[in-house]
Amino acid sequence: MSDAIINKVSRSQLISIDLEDFKTEGPRIFIDVSQWLEDGFLLREKPFRAILKNHDWAKYKKHHIALDCAADVVLPAWATLLITTYLTPYAATINLGSLMDLEKKLFSNTISSLDLNIFKNKPLMIKGCSDPSIPEAAYIQLVQRLQTVARSLFYGEACSSVPLWKANKKE
Repeated sequence: MSDAIINKVSRSQLISIDLEDFKTEGPRIFIDVSQWLEDGFLLREKPFRAILKNHDWAKYKKHHIALDCAADVVLPAWATLLITTYLTPYAATINLGSLMDLEKKLFSNTISSLDLNIFKNKPLMIKGCSDPSIPEAAYIQLVQRLQTVARSLFYGEACSSVPLWKANKKE
C-alpha cells in the first residue's frame, strides 16, 4: 500500500471557470450629462449642441462608456442620443446607465458569445470569491448558458464547493 497523497482534483475532469478571465479589457469611464447642462439641470438645445460640438471626444478612444445624468432631471431622449453620435467614432462601448450597468453589459456580451462546446457533458466549477466588481448577474447568465451543456455545475473552489445542478442521467 502506498502512502502517496493523490490529488483527486487534478485527476478529475472538473473544469474550473473564473469570470475574472471574461473581463473585457480597456478603461471604463462614467460620463455625466449634467456637466453640459446650464446650472447642472437645464437643457437648452442650442448651447447644449455647441458645447458638445466643441468637446474633445477623441479622449474617449477605446474607452467603455457609461453614459447617464447624475442630476435629478428629466432629459429628452435625444440628448443622450446626440452625445452617442459624438462618442461612436471613438468609444469601444457606450451604455446608458451606471458603471455597474456597463460592467453587466460587457460581461453579458462575453458570456453570450462563449463557445460552449468545450463544456459539453463536463463537470464545471464556477470559481467563487472572485473580483467584487464582477456583477452577480454575470454569474446568473453563465449558469443559464452552462446548464444547457454541462454534466454538473458547482460554485466555489474544488476544496470547498457548493453543488448547484446535475443533469438527469439518460437511460
